[in-house]
Amino acid sequence: MSDAELYEQLTEVFHDVFLRDDIALTPATTAKDVDGWDSFKMIEIVMAVEKRFGVRVQSKQLDSLETVGELVDIIRVGRSNAA
Repeated sequence: MSDAELYEQLTEVFHDVFLRDDIALTPATTAKDVDGWDSFKMIEIVMAVEKRFGVRVQSKQLDSLETVGELVDIIRVGRSNAA
């Protein structure tokens, strides 16, 4: 899966979680950039990411997660480990 496809699918996840279609993700996007992105939404995002991409996000990965680009890296590694 290309980065463009990954970001497209991840954007759909964010649209579903936040019930908004105006969110545009970049590798530098952080929780501060998205209204309503708090710890509860983060749980929803992780659950949706795990379901959509077939990966497991470890709690230690979440502890250091700061940007959407880092979340994409987690997805990419998880998908390659699952293959």
